[in-house]
Amino acid sequence: MAGHIVTIAQQKGGAGKTTLAANLAVAWAVAGRSVAIVDIDPQASLSQWHGERPAGTEPMLHLSTVAGWRAEKELRSLAGQYDLVVVDSPPHAETEARIAVRNADLVIVPVQPSPMDLWATRPTLELAAGEGTPALAVLNRVPPRARVADEVAARLAALGVTVAAAQLGNRTGFAAAMMEGLTVMDGNRRSTAREEIAALAAEIAQRLAALPERRR
Repeated sequence: MAGHIVTIAQQKGGAGKTTLAANLAVAWAVAGRSVAIVDIDPQASLSQWHGERPAGTEPMLHLSTVAGWRAEKELRSLAGQYDLVVVDSPPHAETEARIAVRNADLVIVPVQPSPMDLWATRPTLELAAGEGTPALAVLNRVPPRARVADEVAARLAALGVTVAAAQLGNRTGFAAAMMEGLTVMDGNRRSTAREEIAALAAEIAQRLAALPERRR
């Protein structure tokens, strides 16, 4: 049985795609899933993070970097070897981004709680809809007691977009961990950020389990 492909996509830069991809991948690996990460973003931030990961840190993740027409074949191959394949896609609707969205079982779209981010998210959602791939919007970098987050979630829902119940706060722990090649899921230290990622990873896993098997 093929594993699931999860593509993190957002055409607006600075939305937190790479941080979300790394943290979800480690969360699923910690939960006992076999996980591969795929970096098709020309900025190669996920690859750089993986390269900074301290030697001996568990779980170690398989990294693949592909480009162009080879991306589709690589994604299908990895889905046959791993439970989950997490793809960090380019911030524009380039060939690689379309391939990653087309072959995904679910597209995760991080959205910061601001009108500009809401407006800029539309092309990514349209891309997913055009490729027939379900999308899940995730509110990211949500400040405490932010009414605008509720407004953004409501407007996304009004557009027919599914919004994750789990949200990620605007926490320095995410960036601090990434600087060390780590995530908030590494180690045994408890934190609110870790609880948020764990909740989101579990929610996405439930959604994946409920999806009909896609033809690959």
